[in-house]
Amino acid sequence: MALKREGILFLLGTAALTVIITLLFLLTGGEELENLAVRLFGLYGFLFLSVATLTAPFLKEITQAFGKPFLKVHHSFSIIGIIFVTLHPIFNAIQRLSLSVFVPRFDSWNLFWLLAGRPAFIILYVAVLAALLRAKAPKYWRAFHALMYVVLLFGIVHANLIGNDFQNLGIMLIFNALFIASLAGFAFKRYRSYQLKRKISG
Repeated sequence: MALKREGILFLLGTAALTVIITLLFLLTGGEELENLAVRLFGLYGFLFLSVATLTAPFLKEITQAFGKPFLKVHHSFSIIGIIFVTLHPIFNAIQRLSLSVFVPRFDSWNLFWLLAGRPAFIILYVAVLAALLRAKAPKYWRAFHALMYVVLLFGIVHANLIGNDFQNLGIMLIFNALFIASLAGFAFKRYRSYQLKRKISG
């Protein structure tokens, strides 16, 4: 199957959003190259993970639009997001010359949420592992893979609290909208599953 108009528009929309975010990021700018990389990787990581989660409720539509199996499309966005999210703390650790950036902090409620990206990184790989083991644990992998929404929650709170780029109104609005859209997508996915179960049982 060939890539259809809807698939092209989806890709163009994602590319346009990436360009807009990059331009807004450059307008914020003004720091050392290493820190700029840390910030940009974080933004791109959240963007592509959000796009991946947004495809989840639309298995049939994505398959038809892209002319490829849903998982191939979904995993393509996921892998890009995972790479950027992984580079975000790695470059932060290099910049600080410390591995402490990977260790969650439980000293206080406020500090936990300020540094919520740390537990989010760990939870991300739990969700990834669940996806890799889906064939061996068909009954349980979905629950663990759904932790991706927790990752997005922790990530958006972390970014809103200490993200330099979220001082830019455009970036703040875009990323909070992406998070809200991801939650709406999750609710829609659950609704579709509920409707399907009712149809089967009825």
